[in-house]
Amino acid sequence: MTQYYSEHSKVWVSVDCIIFGFEGNKLKLLIGKRQMDPGRGEWSLYGGFVNSNENLEDAANRVLYNLTGLRKLYMKQVGAFGAIDRDPGERVISIAYCALINVKDYDDSLREQYGLEWFNLDEMPKLYSDHNEMIKKAIFLLRQRIKTEPLSFNLLPSLFTLTQLQRVYEAILGQEIDKRNFRKRIKTFDFIEKTDLIDKFHSKRGAALYRFNKKTYNEDPTFKL
Repeated sequence: MTQYYSEHSKVWVSVDCIIFGFEGNKLKLLIGKRQMDPGRGEWSLYGGFVNSNENLEDAANRVLYNLTGLRKLYMKQVGAFGAIDRDPGERVISIAYCALINVKDYDDSLREQYGLEWFNLDEMPKLYSDHNEMIKKAIFLLRQRIKTEPLSFNLLPSLFTLTQLQRVYEAILGQEIDKRNFRKRIKTFDFIEKTDLIDKFHSKRGAALYRFNKKTYNEDPTFKL
């Protein structure tokens, strides 16, 4: 490293990961108790400082992989948080990232290893520093993007029922959706394919299983719910 900019003060740069999952018709968030000072023992998002050989996205992907063991997750930048007093330890600017995972794909041993817990959004405790603000902004962005991006499929298994899909939309939007209108609209999208398989586990009468065809979507990504 050079000695340029020595006349300027230095700041730390970190990333914080907001990991959403969907289970039991609820949108959930993965958080844990902070393992370092300041704020040791407080509920917190999981993050880390950006290494000198990483860009921001590399750092976020590293943190996500360490936490979940999963790669190629849906991940979007939420924004930068740089209030002067946001971290009582040092001057730290944090870049928040939002990720979506299917809870059943997540290795639960990693959750135990890092002391993490899934919390329903409506039962979220007070978190360290400005982490609650990060979550609020992430939810706001999810509610905007779900109308124009097929991001809900990142929270579902590869095969799903239309009821499961509707529950994801309702969990993210925070409101009920008319079943008949929702299904009518969903069935107009070619990239949501009906299969010959039937789900008899979640439905006594049996419900048709669908899948998301990413190739079809990429060929014509016009999407608006």
